[in-house]
Amino acid sequence: MKALFIEHDHTSPPGPIGDAFSRRGFEIDERVVVPGERYYSPNVEFEFPDPNEYDVLVPMGSPWGAWDDATIGTWLLPELEWLRRADQLAIPVFGICFGGQLLARAHGGTVGRAPTCEIGWSTLHTDDPELVDAGPWFQFHYDRWTLPPGATEIARTSRASQAFTLRRNLALQFHPELTAHELDLWLECDGRELVEKDGQDPDALMAHTRAIEADAARRADSLVGAFLEHVAHS
Repeated sequence: MKALFIEHDHTSPPGPIGDAFSRRGFEIDERVVVPGERYYSPNVEFEFPDPNEYDVLVPMGSPWGAWDDATIGTWLLPELEWLRRADQLAIPVFGICFGGQLLARAHGGTVGRAPTCEIGWSTLHTDDPELVDAGPWFQFHYDRWTLPPGATEIARTSRASQAFTLRRNLALQFHPELTAHELDLWLECDGRELVEKDGQDPDALMAHTRAIEADAARRADSLVGAFLEHVAHS
């Protein structure tokens, strides 16, 4: 079995989500769309692999908007078509943050700027805790989706929808892959300024992340198991 991780920038390693798929027998293939040297000019050419070659697709987060055709349309628009093709082929997709927003847009929902951002660890209201539990889960986003036709919303906060299922697709607004290492990468790439602009202390956020990292990894593992059982095999 093979799982393809689409890492839209150089600061998005699979973390405990990749580990969870590996423990269940998946070979992990990682592809980076925008290399580090193109971080500030991200409209690169990228060829998405044939989805037929994989058993699961995992489009991950991104510092850019899933609505921003002007900035990243060279690869954003092909990725939307690629996800529609995967859906036609009934290939399961586990979409994380930007990846979840792509699923919303690809299948008829919308994505746009939210009135306020969500940054940090938050608890969700969930209708299906066996699939997506209440967390806490890590948030770092400025956008939100509207549900595509036929989707079932699973979880939400007061600020944004947080998870939905649609056929063999699971869209997540939060970051179950987040580790202290990944947060450190984000803070180095403009993240510290963004956290401070939200009125938070980046060092305190990092300390919080280190303190609950092991528990968060266990929740991530359970989430992957539930996805494979209840969504991918539905």
